[in-house]
Amino acid sequence: MAWTIHQGDCLVEVLRQMDANSVDAIVTDPPYFKVKGDAWDRQWDKPTQFLAWLDQIAEQWQRLLRPNGSLYCFASSRMAARVECMIGQRFNVLNRITWQKDAGWAKRQCKEEQRTFFPASEAIVFAEHFGADNMAKGEAGYVAKCDELRGFVFEPLRAYLDGERQRAGITPREVNEYTGTQMAGHWFTRVQWALPTAKHYAAIRELFNARGGAQYLRREYEDLRREYEDLRRPFFVTADVPYTDVWTFPTVQHYKGKHPCEKPLAMMEHIIRASTKPWAVVLDCFAGSGVTGHACRNLGRNFIGIEKDAEYAAMARLRIEGQPRKSAQPSLPF
Repeated sequence: MAWTIHQGDCLVEVLRQMDANSVDAIVTDPPYFKVKGDAWDRQWDKPTQFLAWLDQIAEQWQRLLRPNGSLYCFASSRMAARVECMIGQRFNVLNRITWQKDAGWAKRQCKEEQRTFFPASEAIVFAEHFGADNMAKGEAGYVAKCDELRGFVFEPLRAYLDGERQRAGITPREVNEYTGTQMAGHWFTRVQWALPTAKHYAAIRELFNARGGAQYLRREYEDLRREYEDLRRPFFVTADVPYTDVWTFPTVQHYKGKHPCEKPLAMMEHIIRASTKPWAVVLDCFAGSGVTGHACRNLGRNFIGIEKDAEYAAMARLRIEGQPRKSAQPSLPF
């Protein structure tokens, strides 16, 4: 595992210097906007100013995240809807996860004086690039949006299938007639692209070879399927882990030096385990005391952390250094 902690302003000093398409996942916890008493959470007068600042950072996330990468962005319950809408302008939002916090401490609050229901949860906006896992269903501008976001993820497979079709001189209509489907438009074009099943791939190969008088589609189906899985956005959950959009991880209890927004290590490990593969590069733009890096260290992922506060940046380095080291991998892209 390789890792680094940059001490500085993520937008002004770090993100814009990083290479495009260089991280596999972004897991980060920005300021909430006037939830905490610290200066870093009260540097904007209006929500619109906060959202404009966060959108500049999201623009960099859009540039840095690989086509099949995942974004997890924490938000306060009060600002979650607006943060989700802002992120939705640049990414395909998959879920707004609700982290249900321990309720015991809330019982000590004077809820009657607040005149609202007490906020005992946080939101986590889970998103991917548009078209990253072929989620779009033909809406206007879909292909243009994919092109804008550095191309269609499954283009190598689509190009192989369509290239062989053209080389054999077979039309999509003939494929549909031979297979008894209406799937040729999905197998050979970008819009709602789908990998043929093993049965249909064998039928298409049979058609091409019979009509073309040569050998076409020589790649074995299992080889294509493995490439397809490698290109897809990673997502690994089972019935044994929290796989709904409501999570109940315990909050971090107070200790000397605790960051006011520190997240549970188990929750960060869950996120990283669910959405990355070993040796993936994970970015946290607001690293705090380093819990995301700690989780990456435990799970064998590479980590890039950015923390503006020098004291917390030093704590994050010590925290990650204190974990068992694993075998070395190539250095990080920045």
